[in-house]
Amino acid sequence: MLFRVPGFCLESQSVPLISTESEVTSRSESAGTRQTANSKKTAGSAWKKAITATNKFALLGCIALASVFTGCSDSGVSLEDLEAAAAKVDISKIEVDVDPTESAAMLDLEKSDLTFGFIKLTDCAPLVIAKEMGYFDDEGLNVTLETQSNWKILLDNVINGQLDGAHMLAGQPIGATIGVGTQSPIVTAYSLDYNGNGITVSNEVWAQMQENDPDLKSPTPKHPISAASLKPIVDDYLQDAGEPFPMGMVFPVSTHNYEIRYWLAASGIHPGMYTESDIKGFTDAQVKLSTVPPPQMPQNLEADIVKGYCVGEPWNQKAVVTGIGVPVTTNYDIWKNNPEKVFGVTEEWAEKHPQTHLAVIKALIRAGKWLDATDDSGKLVNREEAVEILSRKDYVGAEKEVIGNSMMGTFVFQSTDVREMPDFNVFFKHEASYPHYSDAIWFLTQMRRWGQITESKPASWYAETAKKIYKPEIYRQAAELLISEGKLDPNEIPAPDYDGYRAVTTEFIDGNKYDAKDPIGYINSFEIGNKDDESLAKK
Repeated sequence: MLFRVPGFCLESQSVPLISTESEVTSRSESAGTRQTANSKKTAGSAWKKAITATNKFALLGCIALASVFTGCSDSGVSLEDLEAAAAKVDISKIEVDVDPTESAAMLDLEKSDLTFGFIKLTDCAPLVIAKEMGYFDDEGLNVTLETQSNWKILLDNVINGQLDGAHMLAGQPIGATIGVGTQSPIVTAYSLDYNGNGITVSNEVWAQMQENDPDLKSPTPKHPISAASLKPIVDDYLQDAGEPFPMGMVFPVSTHNYEIRYWLAASGIHPGMYTESDIKGFTDAQVKLSTVPPPQMPQNLEADIVKGYCVGEPWNQKAVVTGIGVPVTTNYDIWKNNPEKVFGVTEEWAEKHPQTHLAVIKALIRAGKWLDATDDSGKLVNREEAVEILSRKDYVGAEKEVIGNSMMGTFVFQSTDVREMPDFNVFFKHEASYPHYSDAIWFLTQMRRWGQITESKPASWYAETAKKIYKPEIYRQAAELLISEGKLDPNEIPAPDYDGYRAVTTEFIDGNKYDAKDPIGYINSFEIGNKDDESLAKK
């Protein structure tokens, strides 16, 4: 980084920090000027603040620092001499020569001190990495990450302003905006990840499933495992206990809720309906899906409060390590490359802080890319370091071996069934960080299918609602800035003419086709769930 100031020269035996030369032809590459990632984030942030100073006292500080680093001042230079020199400088003509690979272009931030919330799950990784690798610092952001005890408190704290934004369930901005539960407009310009969840059952239930389907007794049973072998267990429990079979999910508008419902219903098990008078979704339920915070899932399973659950990592692998349960499927098998978490802020916050929002998204894009970086053989090269960071008590706080299973591309179902799953956690590739309209629409269809949206809506409503909540234009603006800085390749984001709708897919556990441009047809394609008038498909 070079400062060019007309009319003043501070000489140096190395490369001058301030020069009247029109062009500088070389830079020092001494070991002393090379910095580690951690020192870069501190030094880079400090120099950027110096660059943006608009008074001569700040400039004087830069000159003084330069004299210290370069050793160019002699013992006769006094503070008065420096002040006199600074007074002659027209700071309005200062030019800053910044190498884009070394320092980000600074945005005019409306707010630089930010607090973001997260839940102790491995998919909070982009926020953690953006902080720990200095990407937030590079944007001039001073970010504090605060763990939240559950998803409701996290959402409430974003809405009431205690948090500037948060690691959110993908369904939370959608549910809050349309009034499922809490009512408050929330937007997202960044998808944190694909996949990352699993469904785990107790050892007792797994043994019963094996009795119902002898093929499951294999040390390595064929995957994906459907809920067909669970259905007789659910039927018997309902008859004997007189109440639905108890299982857990993390939040009413969570991907986990819709995934476990999808898995159960695909095998003819009714997971219950939401109604205006039943906001818990237990109506007609053969399986009672209770809300349990993610870190509490294993202990609830061990205490027999629930007999199975759907949750994100590391809480499925925790059940394996502690020997209390068996994961039977992952959400990668329920829907390949499904959206999971997003970064959410209130609509009001986004409108008040557009430049700050852009800076945050820039840092998160870099973090996602870092998390998915591979070598020529396809090996994830940064995940081991990510696991080390995430295992800290301030973040996920689980053992490294527990976090590492899935984060390193391996998923353990049983000690005899260890499978390579390189895409179990995806943070950037496959355009995972882009906020696709079609992802938002999928959640809306599931909310309507299970009754959280209590009234029929025309197809146009689904598209319009998605555009209110998902903000790809902000993502694209942030990405273009990174491209201009040499930190992102244009081919790493969707093409300029991309309409926000992922390709039609049948990569679901039941093979059903999802076309986001036909939400009514999709809702009506399921045997279990609400049905809407076909005429709404054309409205």
